[in-house]
Amino acid sequence: MNGGPDTSRDGLVRPDWENVSRQRKMRILLLGGTSEAREIAHSLSRERDVEVSVSLARSERLAHCFDCPVRIGGWGGEAAYRDHLVLEGIDAVIDATHPFADKMGHRTARIAKALGIEALRFMRPPWIPQDQDNWTFLDNPEDAARHIPASATVFLATGRRDMDRFANLDPRRVLCRVREKPETEAPFKHGSYVVLHGPVSVAQEIVTLGELGVNWIITRNSGGQGGWPKLAAARALGIPVAMIRRPPPADLPYIDAVDEALNWVRSRM
Repeated sequence: MNGGPDTSRDGLVRPDWENVSRQRKMRILLLGGTSEAREIAHSLSRERDVEVSVSLARSERLAHCFDCPVRIGGWGGEAAYRDHLVLEGIDAVIDATHPFADKMGHRTARIAKALGIEALRFMRPPWIPQDQDNWTFLDNPEDAARHIPASATVFLATGRRDMDRFANLDPRRVLCRVREKPETEAPFKHGSYVVLHGPVSVAQEIVTLGELGVNWIITRNSGGQGGWPKLAAARALGIPVAMIRRPPPADLPYIDAVDEALNWVRSRM
């Protein structure tokens, strides 16, 4: 075969499907929601033989950060997610969602396996305590109450999701850190919201924690630079931290560096 069209005995010219397949750009669906997802999308968008699109669950404020097509909103179920991959001719999925978005990872693994397409999980490295840190690792949010005194003032820095899983923190004073104040009251008898718009420096975190009289912090091991200042402030002030471990990862190949995503894609082109 010379790579040209196939002319059969009946005189009809048929396409060389192998060559056509090679010429089509590789279509990547990137599941976003993290700062690293933006970096991955930017690098893939510059690849000549790649078409990348991004899916954001609900972060409309981030849509303008991408220089490629972006869809916003949930999938409406596993079947709709699978149909999207088929209809859009997606060749591979890169899951760069939050490290605690484990349901999305498991769903992607199941669907990719069923469709015979490749999938990759990006997760930033977790935080690791240093000698000066006082961290207690937890498997579940409900475990925090077993370690924190009833008289404590708790800085709950886990985001608004799953806040109900900390209901057993009552009667402690619970300060719920949020980026935007919800319309509803804080879900704790002795609780309130603390609105902080990032990025926040270590110095700002030290002032905030000191003024609020915080003597315990609860957070998730999300990793990354954005959430680190509160942990550096806790170290400086000697505040103990209840650190929630990451959920078990999905059965997918895993990377923890942005440039590895581009290498992974290039190796499959």
